[in-house]
Amino acid sequence: MVSRVSTIAFEGIEAVPVDVQVMVAPGKMGMQIVGLADKAVAESRERVHAALHASGLSMPAKRVTVNLAPADLPKEGSHYDLPIALGLMAALGAIPHDALASYVVVGELALDGTTAPVARALPAAIGANALGKGLICPHGVGQEAAWAGAEIDILAPRSLIAIANHFRGTQVLSRPEPAVHAPAGNLPDLADIKGQESAKRALEIAAAGGHHLLFCGPPGSGKSMLAQRLPSILPPLSPRELLEVSMVASVAGELAGGRLSDRRPFRAPHHSATMAALTGGGLRVRPGEASLAHHGVLFLDELPEFSPQTLDSLRQPMESGECVVARANGRVSYPARFQLVAAMNPCRCGMAGEPGHRCARGPRCQADYQARISGPMLDRIDLRVDVPAVTAADLIRPSSAEPSAAVAERVARARAIQAERYAALGLQDISVNARCPASMVEEVAATDAAGTALLAEASEKLALSARAYHRVLKVARTLADLEGREAVGRIHLAEAISYRMAGDRMAQAA
Repeated sequence: MVSRVSTIAFEGIEAVPVDVQVMVAPGKMGMQIVGLADKAVAESRERVHAALHASGLSMPAKRVTVNLAPADLPKEGSHYDLPIALGLMAALGAIPHDALASYVVVGELALDGTTAPVARALPAAIGANALGKGLICPHGVGQEAAWAGAEIDILAPRSLIAIANHFRGTQVLSRPEPAVHAPAGNLPDLADIKGQESAKRALEIAAAGGHHLLFCGPPGSGKSMLAQRLPSILPPLSPRELLEVSMVASVAGELAGGRLSDRRPFRAPHHSATMAALTGGGLRVRPGEASLAHHGVLFLDELPEFSPQTLDSLRQPMESGECVVARANGRVSYPARFQLVAAMNPCRCGMAGEPGHRCARGPRCQADYQARISGPMLDRIDLRVDVPAVTAADLIRPSSAEPSAAVAERVARARAIQAERYAALGLQDISVNARCPASMVEEVAATDAAGTALLAEASEKLALSARAYHRVLKVARTLADLEGREAVGRIHLAEAISYRMAGDRMAQAA
């Protein structure tokens, strides 16, 4: 007799249906798992054997064959324990044979018969819903799976005994409720920054339009402090963005206790991070920092200290919004619509251009250091801001800086204008100016004759690429949105162009 249980395999954040077939037949006692299973799946037979014994069931004195179909699809992870155990229980008559027909099952088993949490519960629930089925998952990830929708039938048992009792009707399991993290109330505030008004202005523009931003200045000027305060002025995630971000975090196993948060992610990898750590990869092709920063901020401190190959690997995700990891045996894609914020010193010694300082190696020190960042990479950064050293007068003066709450209100109004504009144009997936497609930039950021003349002159003098030309228009559109203006004026274009000029010498060095 063959019993069948539905489960899933994962390719990135996509769920692929897998049919677990369990057959108990005469023969030498033992369990054989076939279907291109990795080491973790092959070890399931030991965990399943111990869990059944702890639950009061014994393995039959027959040959048990478990087939994971399709047999040519690689199976990885420990979430096959629970479907194998339930399939075997159905074959032994411990639960009704047809009880599992309307469920997808995922979960790991402990040796005492209890269920253990597994990663990717949210994508599993969404995949089960796409198949028109409910989900059986461990109790520890039930709250996470419940976010997939109120209409999905979700069972989150604590043990094999609990699920058996549920199907017998002696102990009915209740549906888990989705849980959220409490809002973060201790985010760093912009009011802590003394001076640096131009840098704060650029930070507000970047937050309002989702633009990439680069701070360049000497050590101690506040570059990292400014970047760390960007989350405090960003609006919370929309419900759709929340699910997308949580699916990536679920695949990476970073949802603590199954609780979701509407706070935008902020990822700050060390400059020693490898290409696989940044864009994704490894043995099981896990999402990298760029994908974990989806709909949030990717902060790269000490930008030139990253290897040039690692930095250039971000060029494609910055344009396409996804990280594609291609290998000989497969291709996995993770979403990566992040906002890049970077900080760097102007030279190796860090003080180039500061009054009273002279590099020992002269201008070559600055040129060699900034040349570690390629020109195409710099071309993708919308705002480049010089952050000078803070003077003693700025530090001594009583603080009267604008708090993050006031800036966040302006950012939220500007983003609401953008979301409404792109929804009217039928672009439901776009909510910020930085993501506006090139085919619509000139329509969205239409300017008057004076603005057009200024932009043409600047393009010629600065030798702007087509990408840079469009990015200047996008920044100008954001500046107009911050002021609540319908049209993009010459003053908006002038300010947008100034943010390209600030990094012009870096591009020449690269």
